[in-house]
Amino acid sequence: MNLPYLTADQPGIGGELKTVPEDFLVEEIPLYRPSGEGQHIYVEIEKRGLSTYAAAKKIARALGIPPVAIGYAGMKDAQAVTRQTISINDVSEKRVEALDIPNVQILSISRHRNKLKTGHLAGNRFVIRVRQVREAALPIAQAVLATLQARGVPNYFGEQRFGNRHNTHRLGEMLVRQDGAGFVAEYLGRPQSEDSPPLQSARTLVDQGRWEEALVQWPPNLPDERRVLQRIIKANGQPGVAFKSLDKKLKSLFVSAYQSHLFNRLLADRIVSLDTLKNGDVAYIHGKGAAFIVENVAREQPRVDIFEISPSGPLFGPKMLQATGEPGEREKAVLAEEGLTGQDFKIPGLKVRGGRRPYRIQVKAVTVRWDEGLLVSFELEPGAYATTVMAEIMKQR
Repeated sequence: MNLPYLTADQPGIGGELKTVPEDFLVEEIPLYRPSGEGQHIYVEIEKRGLSTYAAAKKIARALGIPPVAIGYAGMKDAQAVTRQTISINDVSEKRVEALDIPNVQILSISRHRNKLKTGHLAGNRFVIRVRQVREAALPIAQAVLATLQARGVPNYFGEQRFGNRHNTHRLGEMLVRQDGAGFVAEYLGRPQSEDSPPLQSARTLVDQGRWEEALVQWPPNLPDERRVLQRIIKANGQPGVAFKSLDKKLKSLFVSAYQSHLFNRLLADRIVSLDTLKNGDVAYIHGKGAAFIVENVAREQPRVDIFEISPSGPLFGPKMLQATGEPGEREKAVLAEEGLTGQDFKIPGLKVRGGRRPYRIQVKAVTVRWDEGLLVSFELEPGAYATTVMAEIMKQR
């Protein structure tokens, strides 16, 4: 999707991101510190070139425990150097200290009473270097950031939400529709140019329904896909069994990506007025996570102006607070265009409730300087994407 910029009337600086992982540093800001007691080991890790999901799976495999025993507060980008805390249930400190996993470094170990869950963080701190730009980029970046500080950053879901193949939202859509054949075609078939030659060959065989031959070709470093393929073979080529082969976390990730895609569509429509309320909006209360329907714009807009509240968009689901008026009609229209209702997000075996997400977020602790390129640092609240800030600065979508 070609997402519009809030600062479209200001120039971009161009340049290159993530030339090396060290050019994109992410540090989690914890919501609380571990108490030092409890059954959960809290491990601060530094990882390179791995998503949080992939790192957790490697740690679980090394410890011989199920991935569900590992908790984390947020997903972190693979193409970066990131520091975050994970929790591991009912293992010893010595076993964790002995871990030797490529591109994962253990920084500290403690204990706490509860498992880390999504959202258990205060935010993230980013230090990002843009290369292949001249020093004249500095005042341009400062002007764009001044606008973002005044009006807010568009709270788009970033491209990493949609996976390396840029299709996790389509996988989520197939789950919502309970379309097994469509899911298998998207998950196992349809080779892309970025795929390795053996994987391209395997995906082509899937497209042709040659399941056993595809399994022979399938790379061993993609165990989730192999497991689905094996299950289909046992079911004599019935693609509907694919959903039963995936763990809940992965299925939830796919559905969440579809919700994110629909949210981005609505935010793109709202970009010009993302800091202006309309009657019927669901206003999101920053810092509390609560929301309410706006009935008096004149009374509530001053709260928007001081960043206490913001208009919000839907993460569609059966128990989502629905906007009314013109904003509500637009939300209903997007679902209608998909041929769906909120109740279609009731998926067997998954707890998809739905919710609201603010259309904008604050960018804090901003600094910009020149250091072997343009060096930008800032803090964002949980769930916000630094790449959205950088897209406004660089204008290279």
